[in-house]
Order: sequence, then structure tokens, then C-alpha cells
Amino acid sequence: MELGSQSRWRGLLHPLNLAGLLTWCAVAFTLPYGDAPSQPWRWGCALVFLAAFLLATALPRASWQRATLLLVEAAAALALVRLAHPSGVAPALLVMLAAQVAASWPPRSAVVAVAALNLGMYLVLRGVNGHAGVVVLIFAGFQAFAMLTTHYARGAEQARDRLAQVNADLLATRALLADSSRDAERLRLSRELHDVAGHKLTALRLQLRALAGEAGAPPGLALCERLSAELLGDLRAVVQSLRDSDGLDIATALHALAAPLPRPRLHLLLDDNVQLHDTALAEAVLRCVQEALTNSARHGEAQVLHVALRQHQGLLLLDMHDDGQLRGELHEGNGLTGMRERVAEHGGRLQLQRNASGALHIQAEFAA
Repeated sequence: MELGSQSRWRGLLHPLNLAGLLTWCAVAFTLPYGDAPSQPWRWGCALVFLAAFLLATALPRASWQRATLLLVEAAAALALVRLAHPSGVAPALLVMLAAQVAASWPPRSAVVAVAALNLGMYLVLRGVNGHAGVVVLIFAGFQAFAMLTTHYARGAEQARDRLAQVNADLLATRALLADSSRDAERLRLSRELHDVAGHKLTALRLQLRALAGEAGAPPGLALCERLSAELLGDLRAVVQSLRDSDGLDIATALHALAAPLPRPRLHLLLDDNVQLHDTALAEAVLRCVQEALTNSARHGEAQVLHVALRQHQGLLLLDMHDDGQLRGELHEGNGLTGMRERVAEHGGRLQLQRNASGALHIQAEFAA
């Protein structure tokens, strides 16, 4: 089984889903009570509901496939309410459905959908139960509780994800700034050594050479002059090594950006010839990858984001795609527009397209 499928099916172990399974088991326990001829139909409706519920937990919340399965659950639940014993707990399936609707749709749409469900339950029970209105009101209270619980649980998850994104942003920025500060300090030290110590050593060597050339100079002066020349050469080598740098550690910053996020996982391919010395360019790359991570998690339900960074003919090439599937038409929102603006600021261009699997493929070129 692929990683994405495994992760989606692990969603079945979410506490709210486990509560739904327990609710279904409680309803199934009451199915033998009632008319014997309709018992196979009752089990059929219950199993259809369960199958649709299990499939829905493995699909993205806002997908049309999940919405279709919710409609199947609604039809199966209402049919079971009609076939089950009037004093049974079959309407509890609609409580499960209300929680799913609250997790999948905006609050207003969810309230309208659940109100339609309750109207359907009233119409189904009106001919077989003299207290259909009371039953609907009782289970409507349970539905409201389930919807509020799901709404706040979903809000807590979204707040956690936003906090993780902010924390990742801070970690990546800190890593990039720390690397930039180290490079700046190395450059400052190299300049100080070259301008101060190098200048004085050069003057000392010239003085020693002049003294060694005079008549009657001690023989040790020539050795001192030679040692000063070697020391000056060593100092120049140290200055050059301080100036030589492999650039900013963009890989560490990118991994720090993606590490706190639950998904997608970052798969980074960084060519050995990539060297970033410009902090502004490195930050632009960082923000582009950050936006790609956000899009992959929010719109594509992706599990892995593949990022490749290489340099070719004076250009820095950034290639990003994931294993998700983009829903709807490709539309540039504020995030992608900001990415395009960042690329343009560095004399580059941005290309957006769908790949063969339906995921968003982003290619950016920067003037390195």
C-alpha cells in the first residue's frame, strides 16, 4: 500500500471516527428487534451506511466523492430509521452523519444540510411513530452537540497547523539568518586580518629586508625576513579560506521549514553545485517552498512534496511537485501571486501546470 493510502486509512483511528464506529455498533445491536421480514433490509441499509462511512474517512474533506458518500449515508440512515423498530436508536446514525457534515462543510452549509436531514427524518417517522416530532427534537439535540464538538475539534486542528507553520517559518528564518551572520562575521574577520595584520606584516618584512641588506647586518636578520615572508603567506591563506564559502545552508533552512508540519513530507534534491550567497535570493527560495508546502497540504491533500534545486547557465532552477491531486481549476490566489512576484523581483519567471497525476507542478527560474 502506498504511503498516501496508509496515511488516509490511519485517519480511521481518529477519536471522532472511532466514536462513530461505536455508535454504529450500538445501532447494529438493536437491528434484530422489529419485524422479521424486514430484518435483511435493515442489515443491508446498516452495512451500506458503514461502507460509505469507512470510504468517506479515507477521502479529502472537501472532495465531491466524499459529498456523494455523505448523501449515500443519508439515504441509508433514513431508510433504516423507517425500517427499524420505532423505539430503536437508528436515528443515532444521523448524529454520526451530522458530525461528518460539520467536519466537511462550512458551518452554514452544515446547518442547512442537517436541518434537511431532520425534516427527512420527521417525514419518515410521521406515519409509523406518533411522537415523530419529539424524536426529531431529541436527536436534533444530539446532532447539535456532535456538530459543535466536531466544529471546535476541527478549529483546534487548524489552529495547531497554523501554529506549526508559524513555528516552521521562524525556525527556517532563524537558520538562514544564523548562516548569513556567520558568513558576515567570517568576511569581517578576513578583512580585518588583511587590512591590519597583513599591512603590518608587510611593513615588517620590508624593514627586515632593508636591515638584512646593510653591511655588517647580523646573519639572523635574513632568517627573520624569510620567516616574516612565510608568515605573510600563511596569513593570506587564512584570509582566503575565510572568504571562501559554500554559500548559505539552504538545505538546513528548508528542512527546518518542513519538519514541524504533519504533512506533506519534504523530499529535497539539492545539486552539489548550488551555492547561494545572496540572503534575499535564499529567502525568496524559502518562501516559494513554503507556499508550495501550504498548497500541497491544503489543496492537494499531498503526503510528499518533491523539491529539486540546481544551477544551470547562470540560473537557479527550482522544481516542485507533490503526490496529491489538485481539485478544480488552476487558479492563482494570493499565495501563488506572491510567489510569482518574488521570482520576478530576482529577474526570473514562474511556470504553473498540472502534471500527469493531476498535481500542481511549479517551476521557477531565478537569476543567480
